[in-house]
Amino acid sequence: MYHFIGYFLKSILRIFGKIHVYNKQHLPKSGGYVIACTHTGWVDVLYLGTSLLPTKIHYMAKKELFKNKAIAWLLKKLNAFPVDRENPGPSVLKIPHHLLSKGEVVGIFPSGTRTDEQVALKQGAITIAQRSKVPIIPAAYIGPNNLKELFLRKKACLIFGEPLYITATGKEGREHFTILLEEKINALQRNLQDKK
Repeated sequence: MYHFIGYFLKSILRIFGKIHVYNKQHLPKSGGYVIACTHTGWVDVLYLGTSLLPTKIHYMAKKELFKNKAIAWLLKKLNAFPVDRENPGPSVLKIPHHLLSKGEVVGIFPSGTRTDEQVALKQGAITIAQRSKVPIIPAAYIGPNNLKELFLRKKACLIFGEPLYITATGKEGREHFTILLEEKINALQRNLQDKK
């Protein structure tokens, strides 16, 4: 079902113009990894997922999105799993750790909210990668964020950075790599701005 929906969405998105994807060679050829991408609207989720096909992404999504049964059904078919951002429980780490241990890809939007303001990245992505001993791929998206911008055929761009390996342990290590991840994502965003 994931591939069927994914390729269907990809064909729909092509109607509004081709997305420009840069540095896809940075994505590991095998094994699990975390993608930490910017998040400014719902369209970036679709472009990220369709750009990686046939590779599947398992998304962490806020639990509020699962309240509507129809949307919850679709999200589950797209490999999204709910996370309580206000009161994160053990599943926040257990589910992605289980997926990564099987060689799957986990997609995280570390700003934790849909905003294009400079938001300090949360340590969740670093903690998950640190615990599962997998690399993080920083990513940035610039383009349409809603239906109106899609219809206006606003240019869509997605860029991947080099894998970031979490070599430190403990709280200080997480804080250091959280800052480093934020710097790398900000640099990728500036790179995309230059390409526009």
